[in-house]
Amino acid sequence: MTQTVTTQLQLSTPSAERIQAAFSAAKAERRAAFIPFMTAGYPDAERFHDVALQLLEHADMMEIGLPYSDPLGDGPTIQRSSEAAIKGGTSTRRTLELIKALRPHTTKPLIVMTYINPIYAVGPREFMRLAVEAGVDGLILPDLPPDEDIEIRDLAAQAGLALTFLIAPTSTPERVKIVTAACTGFVYAVSVTGVTGAREGNALSEVPALVALAKQHTDLPIAVGFGVKDTATARQVAVDADADGVVVGSAFINAVSRGEDVGALAREIVEGCRK
Repeated sequence: MTQTVTTQLQLSTPSAERIQAAFSAAKAERRAAFIPFMTAGYPDAERFHDVALQLLEHADMMEIGLPYSDPLGDGPTIQRSSEAAIKGGTSTRRTLELIKALRPHTTKPLIVMTYINPIYAVGPREFMRLAVEAGVDGLILPDLPPDEDIEIRDLAAQAGLALTFLIAPTSTPERVKIVTAACTGFVYAVSVTGVTGAREGNALSEVPALVALAKQHTDLPIAVGFGVKDTATARQVAVDADADGVVVGSAFINAVSRGEDVGALAREIVEGCRK
């Protein structure tokens, strides 16, 4: 029975096809897909909308973080943005309302990064319904081992939402095999051991081996995040590691908090994505 369910969950959905089409279009242009991250409702609802539109001008798809009070994988920058968003009234349902307002302005994939507790709090079936209604294409679930909750995967598949799980430099080959088999959108490779945020020095040295290992087990695109902050680090991921996508989050949140031009930073990082 378990094997039957697992096979069904790997079927393509329209959202998965849109996500993979975006990666294919980037590949045809000899570059890694650019995937900016922004915390929903940060620094407030109106400015989040404006910043998201600026980033989407340059992005292939966008990752939107659902603010959560107890994040396991977020560094101080994203934690602070989540705290500010929550204080400003950005709940799980409000996050999906903000995405629904953004959806008419773009045809690019919108992907929600959420820890599992907010999904359970709303109710998995209701969460999936609201996500589809908002125009969400996929979910990134950083704290859910994909082999421990088949129900979530099943409900996402029924709703047509693509799923992405994480691998890290500490992942064993067997674990990489299990995780990549559960992904239906793309595979998220964490570049370093630890939380999100920009790093100093050669923090991305383990990325090429991790990407190569993942590609032994899946044909899905491999996107790399954590520690990418500028043109040089984007180039390390896109060119040196030959990743299919580059995820950048903390650098944009820092830029917003300082009142800097996120569009200019996005243009710089896109240059680093070119193969």
